[in-house]
Amino acid sequence: MRLTVLAAVSVVAMTASACSSSKPCAGVGVTSQIGVMFLQRGYTDLAGASYELCAGGRCGKGHLEQEDITRISLRLPDDVDEHLGTVRFRVTPKGSTRPKIDASTDVKLTRQPDGCGGGAYSEGLAFTKEDGLTTKIPSVSAAWRRHLDSLASPSESF
Repeated sequence: MRLTVLAAVSVVAMTASACSSSKPCAGVGVTSQIGVMFLQRGYTDLAGASYELCAGGRCGKGHLEQEDITRISLRLPDDVDEHLGTVRFRVTPKGSTRPKIDASTDVKLTRQPDGCGGGAYSEGLAFTKEDGLTTKIPSVSAAWRRHLDSLASPSESF
């Protein structure tokens, strides 16, 4: 019995040491997700509106504030692959039952390696009144630039 317990402890110790490495792994925090940068220019009545972002059999819901750009994301299952299918984005003004925005597009996800042999699938989308829901991020207007600059950490340089 004592030999069996000792052998089991040795196996656990070897497994634990094989998982840890002196080389740092960049994979911490990599998740599969879909994100939408929603440029609210052209809409004046969206403060308090509800939004719904659906993809891969999951939906995320929330409420908007009146701001230049809203960043919305939806975590996807870990077993998702590049063939996500349709992404749907809806926005319903406060007090209404009819969506003001109801847009969808088919999306193929991009693999983001984690540097440790794993990774995740994700894609960024944009929604503008002019272009709808698209994987093509619009040219950088003043509002996009201000927002992107606010997301960059102070130590990053472009």
